[in-house]
Amino acid sequence: MLDSLLGALELGLLYSLMALGVYITYRILDFPDLTVDGSFTTGGGIAAVMITHGYNPWLASLAAFGGGLLAGICTGLLHTKGKINALLSGIIMMIALYSINMRIMGKPNTSLLGESTVFSSVNAFITMPIAVILILLLLNMFLRTDLGLALRATGDNARMIRSFGANTDTTTVLGVSLANGLVALSGALVAQESGFADISMGIGMIVIGLASVIIGEAIFGATNVIHTTISVVLGAIVYRIVVALALRVEWLDTSDLKLITAIIVIIALVLPTARRALRQKQLAKRRTEELSSQLGSRTSRTVGGDF
Repeated sequence: MLDSLLGALELGLLYSLMALGVYITYRILDFPDLTVDGSFTTGGGIAAVMITHGYNPWLASLAAFGGGLLAGICTGLLHTKGKINALLSGIIMMIALYSINMRIMGKPNTSLLGESTVFSSVNAFITMPIAVILILLLLNMFLRTDLGLALRATGDNARMIRSFGANTDTTTVLGVSLANGLVALSGALVAQESGFADISMGIGMIVIGLASVIIGEAIFGATNVIHTTISVVLGAIVYRIVVALALRVEWLDTSDLKLITAIIVIIALVLPTARRALRQKQLAKRRTEELSSQLGSRTSRTVGGDF
């Protein structure tokens, strides 16, 4: 049981960078980007190929981040310059990345067994918390700069930010590229931790990322950007713990992982809505009772005055 929880914590930290990327597009930019499923594999593939060719694993991870940036730039340009729908732009790029990833890797699976990775000398429980905290600090510092504020404003009200002279096309491309860079970096680290990169390793990543964002916001709140980014990281960890616990149920198999993910997302989406509806119903009931009591007291005073 303890080993399962520790494994879930480790995976949660690895996938938290991907969740932060999804948060940038899904929440900040309001951009439904499906490039994630392809750029995650891109990061894993670039890192695996470079490491097997003798490159430093940290350099390979940085190159993976750069590959994700390029994938995000392509998606952003398809949307902003090509005037293609945001959802369709992501789908097109996701499909294109499948072939690109095969070109990068040269085969469907690249093994890293026996190779030196970022986790070879330092345990993931030491490396990942430091890496996640550092990236959180850098991301929050960026989001508080003028460019970062313009990026956040683009998602909130693109028309308003354009009226102030900001180029929303630039901020959109920047946000999507940064998001996919983080996703690719997460893919590179996951590949190094698991010991291989596979052409199908990115399938369903967008759903996992959304689950992490929604769970984090629902449990830990989202009062401001700093609070929300921390909540997203914690949401990725909670998601992995929930999955690990669910897989311990006797009648569930590891092949049910995607089904478990879908159920978790559904619950995470439905619960906040149901909670809001219940709160509104209770508030309406309370107001009705207050109005009824006020009306009753006025009626009694009027009747008393007549007598």
